[in-house]
Amino acid sequence: MRHAPFLKLLFLMISLGPFFGASPAQALVRIHIDLSGQRMQVDSDRGSYSWPISTAASGYVTPRGSFAPTSLQRMHYSRKYHMSPMPYSIFFLGGYAIHGTYATAYLGRPASHGCVRLSTEHAATLFHMVQAEGAQISISGSPPRTPYYVQDGNGRRGRVAAAPAPADTGFFLFGPPQ
Repeated sequence: MRHAPFLKLLFLMISLGPFFGASPAQALVRIHIDLSGQRMQVDSDRGSYSWPISTAASGYVTPRGSFAPTSLQRMHYSRKYHMSPMPYSIFFLGGYAIHGTYATAYLGRPASHGCVRLSTEHAATLFHMVQAEGAQISISGSPPRTPYYVQDGNGRRGRVAAAPAPADTGFFLFGPPQ
């Protein structure tokens, strides 16, 4: 075996590395996105966090699965959606990203075109953790049911928890625009 001396040296370096100042493998930030609860759980060596988020609104999709960050951008402007600002973007699948939003009133319920939005302050914290440590991203659950609205014959609109059974009452059912 002509590679035997190299393999022995490699094994010795790996075995004795911790005794000579080699650092252990870097921990990853674990990001779990729960579509059902519209929350993000973040676990890192720096601490654990639970933040409200907004994911895909009705008619759009936030992908489910396990992902790794593909790109980090301190400020990104969406060419697809009218140059909308996306501060502290962590891209994980094509154009899908975790990013900050200035529309914090919508956090806790679906409101995006598919990205995962969180407050700009939380997005900055997450961005810096991922930049330093890397990350694993998991997305699971089902988005909450979209509320339906009813309109009476006078054009008044009111929210109901779920779509009622159709009835001949002079009301028309419709969902939010898609």
